[in-house]
Order: sequence, then structure tokens, then C-alpha cells
Amino acid sequence: MTVLTTPHLNFRGQARDALSFYQSAFGGDLTVVTYTDAHNVTADDEADQVMWGQVESPQGLRVMAYDVPSHTPWEPGVDPAFVSVRGTDTAELTAYWEKLSDGASVVVPLGPAGWAPLYGMLRDKFGVTWVLDLAVTWDAS
Repeated sequence: MTVLTTPHLNFRGQARDALSFYQSAFGGDLTVVTYTDAHNVTADDEADQVMWGQVESPQGLRVMAYDVPSHTPWEPGVDPAFVSVRGTDTAELTAYWEKLSDGASVVVPLGPAGWAPLYGMLRDKFGVTWVLDLAVTWDAS
């Protein structure tokens, strides 16, 4: 399995604009999945905000971003980024999860999600937020 680490930037209502800006700077493909797309709307006025987005350039640069929902506390600069580990092997990702969980606070338990067959988020004992997920091609249909 190949594992990729990617900066995962957190915004409140500006993720689409930020990702478009990064795409204009670095080129490549832009993917945006809204809360509506993922069937995960918690506030109607945030339905079209970015639940998951990514720019991936031909040179290998990747950056991910999302809009932190209003029901989740967030202050710019306090929790500006996650470490995202995307992989193709469930067993390997699960093993990473189990090791990172030592002394961690689980934010979202590892399991199926509306946008990925395996997804989880935890804050490790050092305060770093990790997102692990099984890499799949997004089907917008």
C-alpha cells in the first residue's frame, strides 16, 4: 500500500475559495465535495460548503481543505490543520489507527462514512489531529 500525507487546512466558509486559489497557483485538479454531496448537512445554510476538497497538481503537490461546520468550535490559528493519512489498505490504516489511538482522544471513531468506506479522526496525546481514510475515487452522481 502507498500512504500519502497531505496538509488538511480548516476554514469556515472559505475552503472553496482557498482551494480555487491554490489550484490557480499550482495547477492541477480540484475536487470539491459539499455537505449536501456527502449527505451530511447539519445546518441548511452550510449545505453547499466544502466537507472535503483537494487540489492535486501534476508535480505531486496536494492540499486538502474543508469548512468547519458552525456547530464545531473553531478559531483561526488554533486548529488550522490536520495531518491526513490516505491509504488503499484497510488493515494497514486500521493498524496505524490503533497505534495512534494510544493516549488519544477520538473525535470520530474509525468506521464507514458517507464519503469513504473507512474514515476516522483523533487528537493524539501531543494535541495533533490525525485524519485516516481509505482513498476512493469520488463519484458525484
